[in-house]
Amino acid sequence: MSVHLDTHVTLWLYSGQIERLSKRAADLINREPVGVSPAVLLEMQYLRKIGRIAAMPRTIIADLRRRLGLAVEDCSLAAVAERALELTWTRDVFDRLIVAHAALDGSKLVTSDRLILGHYPKAIW
Repeated sequence: MSVHLDTHVTLWLYSGQIERLSKRAADLINREPVGVSPAVLLEMQYLRKIGRIAAMPRTIIADLRRRLGLAVEDCSLAAVAERALELTWTRDVFDRLIVAHAALDGSKLVTSDRLILGHYPKAIW
């Protein structure tokens, strides 16, 4: 089991903005294996499409795999979608999938998203 990263945390780590992380989040990332849901890759592709980021998601993941040992976690899409149906506290599809995947893995999720922090007990900031 690894610590899951939310999309914005993944992008901050890629761009070297470690100072944006809380001390608790940075310590956890330095201490535990880290991973992302495939939904993070989809959200990054969406952000690239709308011009919010320039790098390709595969480039970001490859770089973080090399630097941090980041893994793209595998889980049944059907199971993730089923769990995401229960997460009615947000309309954000990416957040629902990312949180559902972390929950199915029983993993902590590093995020600064207040809504996630307020609803997912294993969210860390």
